[in-house]
Parts: sequence; structure tokens; C-alpha cells
Amino acid sequence: MKSFLSLLLLFASIATYSQTTVSGSVVDDSSQPVPGANVIIVGTSSGAVTDFDGGFTLTVDQAPPFTLQASSIGFESVSIEITTNNQTVSFVLKEGTSLDEVVISASRTPERIRESPVTVERMGLKEIKNAASPSYYDSVENLKGIDMNTNSLTFKSVNARGFATFANTRFMQLVDGMDNSSPALNFALGNLLGMSELDVNTVELLPGASSALYGANAFNGIMFMTSKNPFDHHGISAYAKVGMTSSENAGDNKMIDVGIRTAYKFSDKFAAKASFSFLNGTEWYATDYRDYNNLGATRDNPAYDGLNVYGDEVSTTLDFDEIAAANLPVPVLTNYGASTISRTGYNEVDLMDYDAESIKADFGLYFRPWENDFEVILNSKFGRGNTIYQGANRYSIKDFFMQQHKLELRNDNFFVRGYLTDEKAGNSYDSRFAAININRSWKNDTQWFTDYAGSYIGYLANQGIFNPTSEQQAAAHQAARVAADTGRYLPGTTAFNNAFASVTSDPNLETGAKFKDNSRIYHVDANYNFSHLIDVVDIMVGGSWRQYSLNSDGSIYTDYDGSIDYNEYGAYLQLQKKLLDERLKFTGSIRYDKSEFFDGFVSPRVSLVYAADEAKKHNIRGSFQTGFRNPTTQDLFIGLNAGRAILVGSSPDNLSRYTATSAPLSTQGQAITGSQTVQLNGGDAYSNAFDLASVNAGNPTAINVGLVKPEKVTAYEIGYRGIVKKVNVDLSVYYNAYEDFISNKTVLTPLYGQAGDNSLSLLALQNGDFQAYQTYTNSTADINSYGASIGLNTKVLNGFDFGINYTYAKLDFDESSDPGFETSFNTPEHKVKASFGHSDLFKNFGFNVNWRWNDYYLWQSTFADAYLPARSTVDAQLNYTIESLKSTIKLGGANILGYEYVSAPGSGAVGALYYISWTFNN
Repeated sequence: MKSFLSLLLLFASIATYSQTTVSGSVVDDSSQPVPGANVIIVGTSSGAVTDFDGGFTLTVDQAPPFTLQASSIGFESVSIEITTNNQTVSFVLKEGTSLDEVVISASRTPERIRESPVTVERMGLKEIKNAASPSYYDSVENLKGIDMNTNSLTFKSVNARGFATFANTRFMQLVDGMDNSSPALNFALGNLLGMSELDVNTVELLPGASSALYGANAFNGIMFMTSKNPFDHHGISAYAKVGMTSSENAGDNKMIDVGIRTAYKFSDKFAAKASFSFLNGTEWYATDYRDYNNLGATRDNPAYDGLNVYGDEVSTTLDFDEIAAANLPVPVLTNYGASTISRTGYNEVDLMDYDAESIKADFGLYFRPWENDFEVILNSKFGRGNTIYQGANRYSIKDFFMQQHKLELRNDNFFVRGYLTDEKAGNSYDSRFAAININRSWKNDTQWFTDYAGSYIGYLANQGIFNPTSEQQAAAHQAARVAADTGRYLPGTTAFNNAFASVTSDPNLETGAKFKDNSRIYHVDANYNFSHLIDVVDIMVGGSWRQYSLNSDGSIYTDYDGSIDYNEYGAYLQLQKKLLDERLKFTGSIRYDKSEFFDGFVSPRVSLVYAADEAKKHNIRGSFQTGFRNPTTQDLFIGLNAGRAILVGSSPDNLSRYTATSAPLSTQGQAITGSQTVQLNGGDAYSNAFDLASVNAGNPTAINVGLVKPEKVTAYEIGYRGIVKKVNVDLSVYYNAYEDFISNKTVLTPLYGQAGDNSLSLLALQNGDFQAYQTYTNSTADINSYGASIGLNTKVLNGFDFGINYTYAKLDFDESSDPGFETSFNTPEHKVKASFGHSDLFKNFGFNVNWRWNDYYLWQSTFADAYLPARSTVDAQLNYTIESLKSTIKLGGANILGYEYVSAPGSGAVGALYYISWTFNN
């Protein structure tokens, strides 16, 4: 490692240059500072970013004369000739175009947004400052083509172009180049380990396939968040935000959010920064008590299974006539029938700690040993918090801790970075299993159902009723439940609290509910751009290596005897060339990726961007690319009994590692097998099973589930960016064709017989002697999606900012080609978003309003499926700047009209959030 570092340092110092320092400011035509403006040397990527006060200092290895250009989104760029060292300049930007803004994400190299080969959405310091949303991360929802699914107050999931639940494993989120997805879950937990809004510099988002440059996980989009470099942004800044969340079921609850950032430039060689933020509030309550298996049913239904009621998933079918014949002292012919009975469950509000909390800390050391663009960065990020995650069940993520540590060497032409992501699940637990095992802690299932049956029969027989009416049966069921529940732990009692504490500290799901995990990711990637060495064509190469180390002690994965480790690696090449007087830009990229479990995959991308006029105000783009997604760690190695089904990953050696004992067989099943239970393994789910959809349709069909393999997408996109009569227009149309779409298939494994034998296995289904499995496989169906979006931004009414965008998204899927398969497209067909505001309505006063609407759509997940109604939300803020104190006061709110909604069936009902904040920047 030392030799490698020495070579890098030597390579970076081969040439020496004379240094020139330029300082100055960037203001708008009202003399207001423009924070986050880009100041670059024309013809290079060297530059600086203005601070909160619009100031900058730039030191470059280039002697005068040269031209310096300042630009910011929404303004026309301005150039000034630099003729001497230590020159001080002042740029005055006029409101104009966003086409000159520099982005990096689309091609891994700085380029004007008008030259970007694909759709790019961007937020800079100005947008973050003027956001009406409670945080910069929340304001991502206002970007064109983006959905934001609210899992909880502190966990929001970004979705671009569909195919996502809260666990969006098709979307990548990078913070300063580090993938901050959970090693165990394979998706980002919102901004739980992101960055403080004081440290955010830019946010860029690519809403489409990006595998050609970023690999497997950038399948449906990627978001880049970059922080402020202490060489460019130094000083102390802080904020304090207090507010209130308000909803019908949770009431009014306080919220506090505070943070501080400090950065110091010790010299031209060394700078450092540190930031800290803390948020505390109350989660949105989940109180949907409908029985989705029997809509319209009430809790009086013996088989009631409420959506946000847990423990009532434990059920069995009781044949009361058979039981009566065996147990009544005098044989009597009865007509009591048979019923499915569920245990009495607990509401989620009695099982969840709705205390939402997020603590983030970030420390960085920055070295420039030769006082030029070569930089060494040591960075550590820490995040701890409480949130709620909804997957197959609802999980209380409590005292979750995640950390990242990075070493990066970089300059304008290359970077090499390595980082570690480590997580600990803390005191997290599964709310469903908490309820199930609290019930079992005071009375086991067999005894409870025995008591229920005896009480039901006794209630009727003692009254001499042997052919009951429906009303008499209902009364008997009510009496039986009361009798069976005698001794049940009631929420709030000491007995309940003790049982809850015991269950949530036990990781064995047979008796507990604790979510245990200590997994890691090790990652290295590198990139080199040869554009400064080769004039004919710009060439860029890079690559990455990653190792997953899964460690859940068998509570999530089948890592019973030690961690599960496996590797992935990839490499890419990109060529760029400008033609036709630099009005046509060609970009060609190709990437090769390999997982140790699958064959390698090649992802090409080809794009053209053409400026239709000499001023380059009308730009047309088109691209073709393929992408892929490797199966996640859960797809491969999960082994988890989620109550409704057992989740078993389809890595070949995982099938034999997962074993379980079935629930007690029916009386008939015990007579057939000669035993009360059956030993199962993961292979049964894939080779001895019935398709659930066929069973529900009354035509049980045996199925052999294929082992999961990577999925692929072929993506086409055309677009236009330009200015039409002072209106910035961004239009795009896309079409995606998917192959081997990774999917879940729910199957039923008979506890005796072989599926398809037309005898014992069908009898097992009839007797209720089967085990439900969720398998991980690939759909054979043809799945396509297509859509379009258009965004318009301009000035109206003599200086007011106005923007509006529309997004259309459509799934093309023939359900008959793969019955029972759910795509989880989970995105509205139509979305409209608009913003209206003024950053300087009068001196030091501004405001902004954001409105969002989407139509109704189908949400599919392993938790529940349901149509979600159309919704409309309004966010707004007023801000006032106190220049003498370098402070801004903001009064605002999200969903201020209070129209409550859920992002998914079973999730918390999102109400209104109101806040007042103070931000200080020095």
C-alpha cells in the first residue's frame, strides 16, 4: 500500500506550474450574493464554488492571462479576463438560463448540463436555501420525475421511473462518492447516514439506467450528494429548527432539528471540517385496521387479520363437529361447522416506539501537499437513529448505527477511493413477531386453539344448541375468544411490558423478535481521465471492487456458522468527442461487471447531443444503453420466517442451509405421516411447491421455481433542453425493456406428498398442511415501461420564479404471461408539480411554495397490495435574512393543508409538519 501511495504522489507531481490566485464575489443584478455559483477557468475543469456570501478564492497552476467564467442555475454566465496574480473580480449575473450549469454525474466528468447525454435533475445551494420542505432531502420530491415514498418521519425512499417498494434496491445513493446503502438490506435508509443540510453542496439525480458507468445497483437511477470542501467553504454555520407534526391519529407532537458545521483552512495545504446534526420527533402512526383478506370484515370475524394488527396472522382451521364428536360426553349429531380462527392480535401502536430520532456526525481532513489540485481526503461519517422500515413486516429500527470511513486521493483528472461501510442493528425488532411471541409467552398456540374450541362447543352444547343459527354461532365465537384470551397480557400492564422487553431482546424468531445484524461492505473504485493528455478524443477509464460480509448470526441470513462473504468487480471505458464545430457531442461508454456467483455482464451506452443553433440554446439528445442488476444479498442468502411466509434466498448452497420445523400438522396429517411436525429445508420451496396464484384460482399447479440470476434492461431515451422565449424547457421520453426481471414468487409446499402427484399433496392443501414460502427468482414475462416528462421554468410577474413539470409513467405488462407475478411498479401514471416564489420579494424577504399532485395508483409489496387514492400536497415557506447577523429566519411547513395520505398500504398516515428555523452562516 505504501508503494502504491508513493507512486500516486510521484505521478501527481511530475510537472510543476506557476500559481495564480484570484478572489472575488458573485452577485445577482440586485446585488444579492449567489451562493453555490461555479467559477471555472474556461476550457478546463479547474474552479471554485462560491460560499453563502457569494465569495470565492481560486488558486490554480496556470499563469495569466486566462478567462474566468461564473455561472449558476437560472442565471446567464459571465466571463472576466484575468491578467495578473492576486486579482480581485466581481461577477454580476443576470437571470437567464440553466443550460450553463456544470454537472458531473451524467458522464463522471464536469460538463454543461446542456451537453449531458441523459436526463439530469439538480439542486444547488440556492435551491436548498429556498426549499419549502423541512429538509433538503425532502425537497428532492419536487424534482421532475421523482417519487418520494414516506416510510416514516426519518426514512424516505427515492423512486425514479418505477419498480420500487420502500426497499428500493434498483436505485443507488452516493454521498461524496460512497454508496450509503445498508450492507444487509442493500438500499439506502433515506438520509439516516447522509449529511447535514449545512454541509450539502449539490444534489444531482439521474432518473434512469446508469449501469454503464456506475455498475449493478444503478439500475433505475442514481442520486449524488456532494459536501462542501473546507478549502472552499470554511467558517462556522449552524441551524435550529423547531416544529410540530400533526395528524388525526397521532395528534400534535413536537419536533426539534439542530445542527452545526465548522470548517477551517489552516493553510493552502491543510483544511478540516466537522458537522453534527440531531433530529427528534414522533413517527406517523399506522392505524389501518382493515382486513385486506376480507374487506368489510370487522374484528368480530373469527379469522380477522388486520393490516396494522400483528399476532392475528397465527391461525388454524377448527372442525367443530369433529372436535365435538370426540369430546362431548354423550355422542350428539352437531352442525357446528368448521371455521378459520386467528389469535387475538395487538395493534401496532401498542408495539412500536414511535420516537423518531436521527444523529449524524461527519469529520474530514483534507490535504493538498503541493498547494494545487492534488488532494488527499480522510473522511468518517456516523449515523445513529430510530426509524420504521416496512418490508414483508413492519420493523422498528431502534438504535440503528451505521458508519463509513474513506481514504481518497484525487485531482481534476483522477481519483482513487476506498471505504468501509459498517452497520449494527442495535435494538431493532420485527413488530409482527413481537406480537406473535408475546401471545405465545403467556399461552402457546396449541393450548389457545384448544381452549377456543372447547369454549365454543361448550357455549352451544350447554344451552342444548346443536344446529346453531348464524347469530348463535357469532355469540359462541365471541364467548370462545373471551375464554381463550383469559390471562392475555394487556398493553400498558407490567406483564405486557416485561414480555415485550424479553421478546424484543431475543433474536430467535421462534421465541423473540430482535433484528440482529453486523454486516459490512468493503469498496474500492478508481477513475482516470486522459483528456488533458490526448487532444483527439477524451478517454476515461475506471473500475471498482466490492466485498459483502454478511453477519446476522442466523437471524436474517443463513450465516449460522459465520459470516457470508462474496465479491463483485467491474471496469469501464468512456470516449467523448465533439464534432461539427463542437455542436455535436458523442459519448460512448462500456462497462464489464462480474459477481462470483454469475457470468460477467457488459453494459454499453451510446449517446449524441446536438446544439441546433450557434448559441447552443436548443439542444437535442438521444441515448441507448443496457443495464443490469445483480441479485441482492437478500435474494441470495435470506432465511427468515416472516410469519405469513418463510423467505428463502436462492443461492444454491442457501437452500440446504435453511431448515425449519413445520407447525403442528392437522389430525389427518398426523395420521398420514405418523408425526406431529415435518422437517423442511429451503430446497422444498423451489422443487416441491404449488404456485399460490393457481391455488387461489382453484386449480393447484405444481411449479419448479428457477434460481435467481441478474436482470437486464435495455433503455432508450431522447430529450430536448433549451430556451424558448425566456422559458427553460427540459423534455425527455424513454422506453425500457426488461429481461429476467427479478421477482418474488409465493408458493405453497405440501407437508406430505410431492406437488403434482394429484393425491397426497392435494390432500395436504385441503387439510391446511402446507408451508408458504417467498422465493426469489426471475419472471419469464415480457415487462416494459415507458414515459415522458417536461419541465418549464421562467420568470413571471416581474421577477417571480415559476416552474411546473409533468411526468407520465406507464407499465406494459401482460399479467397472463406470468400469473401471480407482481412487478411492484408502484408509481402514478400522472404527476404534476409546480413551484412559485421570489428569493428577494423585497429587501431580505423571500418565499416559496411547492405544490404536488399525483393520480391514484396500485401499490404492490409483500406487506400488502392496494390502490392508493390521488393526492395533492402543498409545502410553503417564508424567509427573512438578517444581514448583520448573517442569519436567515424561515417559517414553513410540509403538507400545510393537512390532507393526510399514506405512501403504501399499512404505512403511517402522513399529516402536516410546521416549523420555524434559524440558520447562521459565517
